[in-house]
Amino acid sequence: MSTEQAPSSRPSTSIQYQSTFTLRTFLARNGTQVGILAVFIALWSVFILGAPQTFLSPRIYLAFMTTVPFFGVIALPLTMLIIAGEIDLSFPSIMAIGMVGFLFVYNATGIAFLGIITALVVGILVGALNGAIVVRIGIPSLVATIGTQFFWRGATIVLVDGKGQPLIELRNTFIYNLFVGKTIGNIPNQFWWMLLVGIACWLVLNRSRLGAHLYLIGDNEDSAKLMGINAGRTRMLAFIIVGAAAAFGGLLASFQVLNFFPSLGEGYLLQTLASVFLGGTSVFGGTGTIFGTFLGSYIIGAIQAAIVAMGLTGFWTELIYGLIVILSVAMHALLLKRTN
Repeated sequence: MSTEQAPSSRPSTSIQYQSTFTLRTFLARNGTQVGILAVFIALWSVFILGAPQTFLSPRIYLAFMTTVPFFGVIALPLTMLIIAGEIDLSFPSIMAIGMVGFLFVYNATGIAFLGIITALVVGILVGALNGAIVVRIGIPSLVATIGTQFFWRGATIVLVDGKGQPLIELRNTFIYNLFVGKTIGNIPNQFWWMLLVGIACWLVLNRSRLGAHLYLIGDNEDSAKLMGINAGRTRMLAFIIVGAAAAFGGLLASFQVLNFFPSLGEGYLLQTLASVFLGGTSVFGGTGTIFGTFLGSYIIGAIQAAIVAMGLTGFWTELIYGLIVILSVAMHALLLKRTN
């Protein structure tokens, strides 16, 4: 008679427990990103069901790839700043004042590349000034950047005498095609720029010391200082990055329409903030993801088209943007209370 025993079921139970534990661990670590992905899929399903002729057409997605990056390239770095517990409301004006720098140099030299460098430098300097006001003087970033928003908008209007300028001569140039041309599969280059900015921001937040410091400062600045982190310098860098990104967004938007308007950026404030908060970034700092903001940007960019395509009036757009911001901030506030 054979004495061989039936195989024990314990190893399979152990494996099942281990896989469950791994799934729970993954969800615990990536809950925000899974959540925004679920929201993205759910909303897009509603869009497709409500307006199938529009949202099953490739043209609408090419349109989103063209327009969303104008504010998406700012929303992604702004996520890092908000994670650090700060905010910058002056970026719409930085978009405009950066383009003023471009125009002054381009009109004087006729070299677009020098104009682009100047625009980015202007954005960096304005971002550094915002950071200095907040970090060195101690004015809350909300108040400081409201003030600088009005200041730089006024400076833009004064410097250009309230007049716009056409950029028709840039059409068909290398610079124009590099920024807003089309490449593989007729995809607008703006999308590739936004993707590149997103990857860079993700690497900074998740694979660099600066990113770790931003999270620590936003979570508890006093603890971060006790750990030897230079909180002031870290926040200054975040303001500078946002300033450079805003100037870059201004270049993209102006090159796309081949025109500069002194009001450049005025329509992007609410869209950008809504993208960040919808993407899971907490207004209180310490929490946020680049992936969430990336998806949030395309949700926000699609809302107006979806509203019109489903037969509603465009007047609903800002109402929904505002509702998204309120609900996102309220959700994080409730979560913060439950964890304390």
